[in-house]
Amino acid sequence: MAAGKIALTVVVALIAGTLLLFAGYAWLALHWSYSEGERAGFVQKFSKKGWLCKTWEGELLLATVPGAIPEKFEFTVSDDAVARQIMDGMGKRVVLHYAQHKGVPSSCFGDTEYFIESLRVTP
Repeated sequence: MAAGKIALTVVVALIAGTLLLFAGYAWLALHWSYSEGERAGFVQKFSKKGWLCKTWEGELLLATVPGAIPEKFEFTVSDDAVARQIMDGMGKRVVLHYAQHKGVPSSCFGDTEYFIESLRVTP
């Protein structure tokens, strides 16, 4: 009987330790940015999607020289206030400030590694 309780305690401790490590890694990946920067262009697509975890996902057509094939920049927005600003700026030239988070452990946090923190509309 004592051996069964010890085995159960070890299993519970291993599961709890694994969950704690995963939570710590997820927190670190989401709060420590690999890089930060800005991208300018026109928001082409922006929607809230996901089966279980809904996240804001979008595409920015980067402003290049006329006649060139535009490059797409895919991004994620986790803040609803910033998402509202992006929806208000659709059809206008915007500059998106992003933080790149490498190694985010699940698509529940977003489909891309580029998380938009703010934007400004440019003339």
